[in-house]
This record gives sequence, structure tokens and C-alpha cells, in this order.
Amino acid sequence: MFLIPAIDIIDGKCVRLTQGDYSQKKIYNENPLEVAKEFEANGLLRLHLVDLDGAKAKKIINHKVLEKICTQTRLCVDFGGGVQDNENLKIAFECGAKQVTGGSVAFKNPPLFESWLAEFGEKIILGADCQNEMIAISGWEEKTTVSVFDFIKDFQQKGAKYAICTDISKDGLLAGTSIELYKKIIAQIPDIQLIASGGVTDMNDVRELAEIGCFGAIIGKAIYEGRITVKELGEYSHLTHEEGIKINTQK
Repeated sequence: MFLIPAIDIIDGKCVRLTQGDYSQKKIYNENPLEVAKEFEANGLLRLHLVDLDGAKAKKIINHKVLEKICTQTRLCVDFGGGVQDNENLKIAFECGAKQVTGGSVAFKNPPLFESWLAEFGEKIILGADCQNEMIAISGWEEKTTVSVFDFIKDFQQKGAKYAICTDISKDGLLAGTSIELYKKIIAQIPDIQLIASGGVTDMNDVRELAEIGCFGAIIGKAIYEGRITVKELGEYSHLTHEEGIKINTQK
């Protein structure tokens, strides 16, 4: 399982919200590039970068942060927040994003998102954020009546290979993950590569997500609050990568 540290950006700074509430903002570092370089130095391979200003504005705002991280580190960056049309998708890729996550656009403009899946394939990740198992969009400010299971299954059948699922009720609380929700998604949609997000508190949560078959786990607040060290993540990532090589070699 890939461990994917998260950097959320407001006003060019590294922040974390609690349950997606912009009024519950805490600044952890004024230099996101510095944070990204620390992740890279400890052996992590991926980064989940979210433009929270962009999610609100419905267009990318912090593209310079994305470009700096992509040009000055080797991290494989998946980027989300404000990518709701072809122009912003182009900006994200031109700034160096290896993958782009789309949630609101998938809900509001399915034909456009389907065209992205057709053209870019695995470079497009479906964002499936939810509360009470119902999809939430636009930086979690809009709730819908669409089931997260139906949402993921529909786009998986239309070509989505990856989905990031955040349970908003767990996000930023450091109270454990929505393990039962993820089990249901994996059972109902086994062909999706599920990336769990929200609520990871310690390495036990990480191991539990790996055990149920998640492709990846996004970790944010637990890092910034010192519940999990970047060194621990790097060591775990190295071990699982080596184990994966052994398994693939033995096949």
C-alpha cells in the first residue's frame, strides 16, 4: 500500500482543516515546498496536494505552489482543488502534476469527466468525498443525495482506475478511519484502486487499511500533530515497496 502524505494549501501556506470547515484552519508551515522536501528526503514517493482556495473558487489558485513542488522534488504529485474545466486541467498538468483528482467536476459535469478518463486514463483520479455515505462536493460545502457506492461504481465502469474516498465526518479529528466504509467499497467495487483518506491517527490505522486491501492511504493531520513521524512513514513505505518487489519477482 502506498502511503501518501497530504499538503493542503490556503494563501500559499500549508494548513489543515477540521471536517472540511474553512473556519477551523490551522497553519502548520508557511513554506509547503519545505514540507514536500522533507517527505521526499524520508523516502516517500507520492504527495496529495490540495488547493483549498481553488476548491472554493472553482479554479486553480495556488498553481505556483504546485509548480515549485513538482520542479524541485521528484514526488509523484496528485493534485486537486479547482480543476473543473479543460483549462484548469491543462494548468495542473503543465505545472507538473502526475495525476489530477476530480470530484465536483465528476458530479456536475459527468460527460467532461468521462472525456478526461478517455483521454488521460490513469492520470485522472475520481474524488469521492462523502458524509453519511453521500457524496459531498465543492470543498465539501455542498452535500448531495448520491450514494458514494453508486458514484464510484458508475465511474469505474466508465474507466476510472483510482478513487480517493474521504469520510468528512472523520477528517482532521484524529479519531480513526472509516474502515467499515472502505471495506464496503472494496467489496462492492473490487476493480477500483481505493485510496483511503481522513482520520488516520497512527501506524495501526495504516496497517489496518493495508490489510483490507486499500491501494493507498492519505495521511495529513497525524503527521503535522506528531502522531506519526515522517521517518515512520518512510520506513514503512520502504518495507512495503521491497515486499512488493519480492512478491512480483516470485510470480
